Amino acid sequence: MSDPSASGRGAPAAADQQSGGAVQTAAPTRTTSTRWNLSPAVVAALLVALLCLGAGFVAGRVELAMVGVPLLIAAAFGWDRRPGERIQLSFSVHADAAASTAPAQGATAPAQGASVLAAGSVTTPATVDAFGVRIALPNRAPLDAVVTERTAADIATHIVVGHSGPQRLLQLGARAIGADAAFVGDTADGPSLDRVVRPRIVQIRSLPLPAHLIGLTGPHPSARPGDGGEFRDVDRFQPGDRLRRIDWKATARRAQNTGELFVRRTMATSDASVQFVIDSRDDLTARVADWAALHPLPGVSSQDLAREAVGSLAGAYVAAGDMVGFDDLADPARAVPPRAGARHLHRVRRAVELTAPRGAATERVRAPVLAPGALVYVMSTFLDEQPLRLALVWRAAGHRVIAVDVLPARLTRDLPAREQLALRVVELERTLRFRRLAAAGIDVLVWQDADASGLPTGARDARLRELSRPRRAR
Repeated sequence: MSDPSASGRGAPAAADQQSGGAVQTAAPTRTTSTRWNLSPAVVAALLVALLCLGAGFVAGRVELAMVGVPLLIAAAFGWDRRPGERIQLSFSVHADAAASTAPAQGATAPAQGASVLAAGSVTTPATVDAFGVRIALPNRAPLDAVVTERTAADIATHIVVGHSGPQRLLQLGARAIGADAAFVGDTADGPSLDRVVRPRIVQIRSLPLPAHLIGLTGPHPSARPGDGGEFRDVDRFQPGDRLRRIDWKATARRAQNTGELFVRRTMATSDASVQFVIDSRDDLTARVADWAALHPLPGVSSQDLAREAVGSLAGAYVAAGDMVGFDDLADPARAVPPRAGARHLHRVRRAVELTAPRGAATERVRAPVLAPGALVYVMSTFLDEQPLRLALVWRAAGHRVIAVDVLPARLTRDLPAREQLALRVVELERTLRFRRLAAAGIDVLVWQDADASGLPTGARDARLRELSRPRRAR
């Protein structure tokens, strides 16, 4: 059995292993035992047969009684072929990523947009006529089908992983159907095939920096004197100055007394501390009509854009020698303190990959504590006041804050007039929040960089270049 491509999200990964050119994921085989039940069709046949026999006896109509005789014989024949008390079912599920879409060397999770072949099987040592199978795929209603025993042993479907983060690729449920459907088993749920999908990583050419660099060393010139690369000024030699910094030409020109020396002073270098904060309390797609849907249509979501933004920016900052940290507004326990290095980058990206809405939205009572002088990126849809309030608190504390809008461009063609009016109110509230952010000196960056046809516009790179220009501290 095959099914069209699908995309979706779910729970964390179960097991990953890499073999050759494809990534294979398998859930443990599950064996369960269910009880046989008399089919509703047999029960209905018995009732109709008894009713016809009774009516024929009372009315003295032989032909009416003869209608119930075949039904009674069929019910008796089905009861005579009844199976045992219980039936044992074995489930197995696994997935193979195509070699063309397999992750890079050393990675065990597929990237967003990869094509995955998910397969499962339902088997039993008993003899059955068929299986009633329920196949749960990402981002769509479960598919119910009645298949033969041979087909149930090899169920396959191609899935295009359209979202990043935790995914549930496949889950099987089945019930056995006995001979002539006289007896059916209880529905049993098989194991689920869960996976964590890596977000897309885009190239970042321009990196904004904090207003004040306070690190002791790093790749960026700071405003304090020290050992560095950029020239600051020439001044008289002071105790503690290094002899190699004596400028003999300046000494010959400017010295007034014997023994007076002049040294060249430079600006110290420093690293930047960058904190990424994701608001994972909601996950919305571009199609507004699907915001409240249980199974939204495939399409990029706000959490996809947030994971892509953090993964891309964090990789660029770590490559530049800066420190990065992570925090989730919905789960304070998942905070990652700022550090530098490739190993720490992997830790941050893994925390971002596992980010997903969990339960009801919560309100942070206190703002997360940040490193002094850190640059803060707030990834949110800004549909409520919490990210706005926290951004204003951090800005008042002296941090440079960049608000990243990760809400996809809205598609409203399927909205009725009433819901379009409600959307206009929501958009107006978002506009007012962005104005409050701008009034407080907080920069706003729209992350999605694609037009209606999906082609890149370059607006994001242009905005990052603008934010990367040196500016006077506010």
